[in-house]
Amino acid sequence: MTSESVLDIFKEITRIPRESGKEGPITAFLCNWAKSHSLECKTDKIGNVLIVKPASPGKEDVPTLVLQAHQDMVCEKNAGFEFDFGKDPIPYEIEDGWMISKNTTLGADDGIGIAACLALMESDRPCGRIESLFTISEETGMDGANALEEGFFSGKTLINLDSEDEGQLFIGCAGGEHTDALFHFKRESIIKGNKIVRLSVSGGIGGHSGDDINKHRANTVKILADFLASEISSDFQLLSIVGGGKSNAIARECNAIVAVADSIGLAGRFGAYGNKIKAEYAETEPGLVFSVSEVESKLKAVDGKTAIALINALSACPHGVEKMSPDIEGLVQTSTNLAAVSIPEEGVIKVATSQRSSVVEELDALVDKVAAVFKNAGAEVECYSKYPGWNPNLKSHILQVCVKSYRKLFSQSPLVLAIHAGLECGLFLEKFPDLDMISFGPTLRGVHAPGEKLELASMDRFVKLLDDVVCNFK
Repeated sequence: MTSESVLDIFKEITRIPRESGKEGPITAFLCNWAKSHSLECKTDKIGNVLIVKPASPGKEDVPTLVLQAHQDMVCEKNAGFEFDFGKDPIPYEIEDGWMISKNTTLGADDGIGIAACLALMESDRPCGRIESLFTISEETGMDGANALEEGFFSGKTLINLDSEDEGQLFIGCAGGEHTDALFHFKRESIIKGNKIVRLSVSGGIGGHSGDDINKHRANTVKILADFLASEISSDFQLLSIVGGGKSNAIARECNAIVAVADSIGLAGRFGAYGNKIKAEYAETEPGLVFSVSEVESKLKAVDGKTAIALINALSACPHGVEKMSPDIEGLVQTSTNLAAVSIPEEGVIKVATSQRSSVVEELDALVDKVAAVFKNAGAEVECYSKYPGWNPNLKSHILQVCVKSYRKLFSQSPLVLAIHAGLECGLFLEKFPDLDMISFGPTLRGVHAPGEKLELASMDRFVKLLDDVVCNFK
């Protein structure tokens, strides 16, 4: 197995639709791949796939290793970029040592994990029995991991290939939960004399709501909501507000259509506000754009009571780091992401949020806090897809194997860490308490946002480590 063989398979995967909840094409690809390589393959009722490579001659007594990746990807694209994730291949480029998709997500999270599993299984490297597990809908609720049934795989040691910093071995992760709110509204007439104005905040970097939540990224939904909350008056009307995307991504753009009597004054205040925000984020968000223009719209206004309640709730909703770990320097312990606001159907406004914590009590308290903000505003609130964290085990056998291998290969020690992002390992451990697990991968940047990229040099080290660990495991 080489990094080139892994990349070749990943390039093939970039042509296969695999949005969360719509993994049919990638599931079929995996099953057909197994058949073409004469390997045992099975799927469960939800769509998880297991491909088994028997032990090489002389390696029959080596304990089975489970390699694990998820089938789905976060599908995000820049506004105005014509692209259909249901049929179009990902438009990647190779630039300055990185593989990058500038206008869409690349899907290296976790397509690289899939590719590494397949490359290893088709290689002639001698190793023990390998079970490659490919779960579905990790990005939207870890549905595949949640639905795993006893006996679907037999190995007692699992390597999760869904981490994003080469040179770091992860042995713990945060748990999480989603909290959504629905506001029901009626339309009312535009006040006579009011002018219709479109306000937009765009150009945000966005990013992963776990890995990037402490990197001072601008949340455009929060930014626009804070401005609108300051503009509420007797003549202010809200026609529409849409921003953000996936619940596990930081919002990169947000647009609102409003009606006001003094559009010129509104434009001036929004420009001044934009300058203030751009100064605040000058180092981390140089591409932020604030725009305002008078527009025509056939929409009537959201009824005033609902509009005010919604805007104030969005402004009051917490976003960002709530607490850092007191034990591990630089590790976020608890956070929340105000992810998106949308109008999925006429008469309904939906707000999506997600919370993470490595402390169950803090997670529950934060979910309750966010839910209370929206309940107090009159919204229907749903909390769902809760998943457990993964507590570190410093005595792990696979950890010792990986550390020894890394030192041998690269003459330096890897970092052993926990991660604030959610991994499926917590659910695996809940279902299979005897599992010994670790997670590692190549270096990715900008996951869950357009511009996601994979560092090619890190691929070489990632592949060498995986190959050495698997072939020398005992």
